[in-house]
Amino acid sequence: MSLEDDLFAQRLRRTAEIEALGFRAYGQRFDSSHSIPQILADYASKTADEQAKALETQPRVLIAGRILTIRRMGKAGFMHLMQSGERLQVYVRKDAVPEADYSLYEGLDLGDIVGVEGYLFRTRTGELSVHAEKLTFLSKILLAMPEKWHGLEDVEIRYRQRYLDLIANPESRKIFVTRAKIISSLRRQLEERGFVEVETPMMQPVYGGATARPFVTHHNTLDLDLYLRIAPELYLKRLIVGGLERVYEINRNFRNEGISTQHNPEFTMLEFYQAYTDYQGLMDFTVDLLKQTAVDATGSTVVEYQGTKLDFGNIRRLSMQEAVGNSSLRGHALVEAFERQVEPTLVEPTIIYDYPVEVSPLSKHKRDDPAFVERFEIYAAGMEIGNAYTELNDPKEQCRRFEMQLELKAAGDEEAHQMDEDYLRAMSYGMPPTGGEGIGIDRLTMILTNSKSIRDVILFPLLRPEGEIGIAQKLKESGASSQESE
Repeated sequence: MSLEDDLFAQRLRRTAEIEALGFRAYGQRFDSSHSIPQILADYASKTADEQAKALETQPRVLIAGRILTIRRMGKAGFMHLMQSGERLQVYVRKDAVPEADYSLYEGLDLGDIVGVEGYLFRTRTGELSVHAEKLTFLSKILLAMPEKWHGLEDVEIRYRQRYLDLIANPESRKIFVTRAKIISSLRRQLEERGFVEVETPMMQPVYGGATARPFVTHHNTLDLDLYLRIAPELYLKRLIVGGLERVYEINRNFRNEGISTQHNPEFTMLEFYQAYTDYQGLMDFTVDLLKQTAVDATGSTVVEYQGTKLDFGNIRRLSMQEAVGNSSLRGHALVEAFERQVEPTLVEPTIIYDYPVEVSPLSKHKRDDPAFVERFEIYAAGMEIGNAYTELNDPKEQCRRFEMQLELKAAGDEEAHQMDEDYLRAMSYGMPPTGGEGIGIDRLTMILTNSKSIRDVILFPLLRPEGEIGIAQKLKESGASSQESE
């Protein structure tokens, strides 16, 4: 038997010992009076004199958390409980708790989840602590935590076992809390401007709204092949036609493409559409939107990403030709030069506008130069984080653009756009002048949390299967042995 198997068996046996003491190994409801972060905010931030005065009445608390450390010293001991990324010390003395509770304390493992009832005080070293008067067992850990689980560094384990990463690495928890703040900020700002949140289909009979390879699935009852959406764009613009003049969706998209530090096949986008504006109006809006999002998420417009400070309060604007420095290049040649020479250098937040028509099948022509369209993209840290344009609302021109894309597909371009007859029909009812934009939540989160890989900001990134884990067999065997012992 391996050491891991031996520890697993030991902890399984302890579940019976816990129950013999009168506790439930996989406990019950526990009504806390305070969270650990709340206690620290209310007391630990005070001066020593203020804290001493506040603790004179020995305020009573009921808290719950996962055991982070245990120090046993004869007839007393300490442990730290962790909750929501914060830790608080608990003092357990044999003559201060029921006999069964102290026996429970003596058999606890790192990682067990317990409830504590007692009062707050400061130890002789000045550490804010809970003087325990009652313990409640809530859940037994069976698998040993990593040896140095205060900083789990194995990237494969962190991504594959995100639950372990969140327990062991407070920084990972902060990333996902910040991600939630980013989404909340974007949603609030849009709704303050009159946008309505909507939901559009994730399975579509015709994929569109971007140039990308789709995932294909099949509906058995309808005997119909469907595509996981690569973008919600064409459905959101149908709503603009229908009179919902400001709409947005925070959506999951799926693109059957490569995986890298900047790409995951399943990713999150914010897409919003506003009638009666254009790409210039969206540029102004985007500058305000990103500035406020940075402040809401980090407390400042200036963030540090991989050693470089980025200022979202100062977003510069350049046309693509200005960025490349060559006004003679057109079409794909201009885009190739931009992607090769310029894009990796766009570290400071930058808007690049005026794209060739060849790479923008859904954008409106510039009035003074039909070789270009009214489109811009947002870059920061060398990554594209957003894409926007004045929407093409001429159904005849849109049909012509779809035909151009079909020619590219026939020539072997697997990412070329499909023909969407229903979307053309919707446009034929009259679509108002509209500006639309998509912002990549994952990449924006990478930048605002100083995360090097997109996998760091996605709770469960796509990974290759790891093969047989073996936990089910261990649990089945433990069940059989338990029945035999009975």
